[in-house]
Amino acid sequence: LERAAKAEEKLDYDFNYAERLFDEDQKNTAHQAMSQKMYSMLTKVSSQTAFIVPEILAMDEAVLEGYYKELPELELYRKQIEEIERTKAHTLSAEMEKLVAMTGDMAETSGQVYSIINNADFVFPEIKDEDGDTVRLSHGNFVPFEESADRRVRKDAFEGFYGVYKQYANTLAALYNGQVKQQIFYANARHYNSTLEAAVDANNVSPAVYQNLIDTINKNMDKMHRYVRLRKKCLGVDELHMYDVYTPMIADAAKKISFEEAKETVLKALAPLGEDYVAKVKEGFESRWIDVYENEGKRSGAYSAGAYGSHPYVLLNHNDTLDNMFTLAHEMGHAMHSYYSNEAQPYIYSQYKIFVAEVASTCNEVLLMEYLLKNTTDKKERAYLLNHYLDSFKGTVYRQTMFAEYEMLSNKMVEEGESLTAETLNKLYYDLNCKYFGPDMVSDPEIAYEWARIPHFYYNFYVYQYATGFSSAVALAHGILKEGAPAVERYKKFLSGGCSASPVELLKIAGVNLETPKPIQEALDVFGEVLDEIEALLAE
Repeated sequence: LERAAKAEEKLDYDFNYAERLFDEDQKNTAHQAMSQKMYSMLTKVSSQTAFIVPEILAMDEAVLEGYYKELPELELYRKQIEEIERTKAHTLSAEMEKLVAMTGDMAETSGQVYSIINNADFVFPEIKDEDGDTVRLSHGNFVPFEESADRRVRKDAFEGFYGVYKQYANTLAALYNGQVKQQIFYANARHYNSTLEAAVDANNVSPAVYQNLIDTINKNMDKMHRYVRLRKKCLGVDELHMYDVYTPMIADAAKKISFEEAKETVLKALAPLGEDYVAKVKEGFESRWIDVYENEGKRSGAYSAGAYGSHPYVLLNHNDTLDNMFTLAHEMGHAMHSYYSNEAQPYIYSQYKIFVAEVASTCNEVLLMEYLLKNTTDKKERAYLLNHYLDSFKGTVYRQTMFAEYEMLSNKMVEEGESLTAETLNKLYYDLNCKYFGPDMVSDPEIAYEWARIPHFYYNFYVYQYATGFSSAVALAHGILKEGAPAVERYKKFLSGGCSASPVELLKIAGVNLETPKPIQEALDVFGEVLDEIEALLAE
């Protein structure tokens, strides 16, 4: 166990180096080769350590207890061993575990090919911006164009961007079909009833939590449809189209926010988390943890990553918008979660589970929103912020749950023997879009291809955790603001927990119980309250 942990720690460190270089410029073939080599090394080490779990599972409990008494240093690994024993029903023989581990490199192919096509190979069309200048669409500027106050720009960007995905829909559907079949292979090999059960069990979470999220959201569609009606009214359009979803309803209040201003505001907003937390965030700002701006070949989106023994690294594609400031707060939440866990835990317990990965990041977003709302008296600015808050609920709770429902249903289709094609995926996604956005939204035909641009569908039932994480974050942030120091201390215990306990239990330490629908419903109730406030404000 000790030798395996040391090997994995060193490999994680080297893998982090290779991946960060690759993401700086995915067109750089040397960095591509280095990344591929590290994936091969991960597979090799996984294969060589595959015997450990079956051997531990084969041990008699009395023999294992004897080892604990004879070897005091083994006590460090007790929780790790208990987690291994929890998965006994899904663990194979040593020979079969080695064989499954050897498939790892091959299994990553669909996701790797998708990433390269999507980030490096696609050439998006040019459009005319608000000033009439010709600009080529990209992953980095698509959302800013969709936020434009100029409807012609939004429409051109929407149709041009999704036109590329339409052009390659058959290839992208085949890649996603391969990804789902990979997930089914592993679920079947490990004797799970479904890909969903296999995915959530990795975090010691019941599939019922996933289904509960979808059920609770579906019972609250009226709030989402009310939001759509409000957006249509505020924009003053006869028909609300999908390219009208991102532009602020209070367009005149939108303003540019430089990266320097964003950093300063985020530090002030996170002050309720205490001096120690703020000092760590400031260290990240001043010590160049962050790759800030879009560049040719650079990976799209934003993330925080790192390895044990190094500080976190944050990738952004900053475009001087309010949304980008929230992204900064979000990714620094991830970074601080890693920082606190690495500081408090040994390597084997330092990596927090995916299930809680979005809690700390979204808690920062909620604190930033509450800070901004508290510090403005301007009616237009307040309405604009409330609009952004609504958009956060829409995007993080409703939209991610729509993605989660799509992922669940598409996996079920393959499990039941149906092949995923561009046609079947388009229909599934389009129907869900109509259900979630309701009758007051025109679901344009291009939106049927949106499934093809979502990289998270290659992450195996990841996206639902954005919605559960947001719900938890709302509860935690409001608790911190109301209660102060005691709530902060509980929260820091959660941040420092790594994977030393189950994610559900760690959240309970912080004061949130996701085994019930309560946190999700409470978040949706806040969504309703924000709708009430902005409607009243706009009626004045």
